[in-house]
Amino acid sequence: MQNTRLNTLFDRLTRQFGRWVENPWRRLSIIIISLLFGNFLASAIATSTGQRANLDVFASLTLVAIVESIGWLTYGTIFGRRSTEGRDQIIGQRPISIAILNSLKLGLMYGLFVEAFKLGS
Repeated sequence: MQNTRLNTLFDRLTRQFGRWVENPWRRLSIIIISLLFGNFLASAIATSTGQRANLDVFASLTLVAIVESIGWLTYGTIFGRRSTEGRDQIIGQRPISIAILNSLKLGLMYGLFVEAFKLGS
């Protein structure tokens, strides 16, 4: 890749963000904010698809595909695991982007369950 100003700026910002997130409290706060945003996103998705009944099947199919792909990315063999002699061994912490996506997924699923319970009562 060429070393353009934009590329240099992006690399510098990602390195700076990576150093900033090394603090465990900052990492935890970003993950909690992502969890709460997932809960809000679930409420927004449920209300917007509830207004138009013809989008229910497409929205549920899209959400299942997104949730399953994030689960595969988080718990699969790509990040954080190495297979040694038939056993999976955890190497270290997952990257912050994968942790944020997983937290967003958990908040989304929790929010959709809450919305389902609200509709059922």
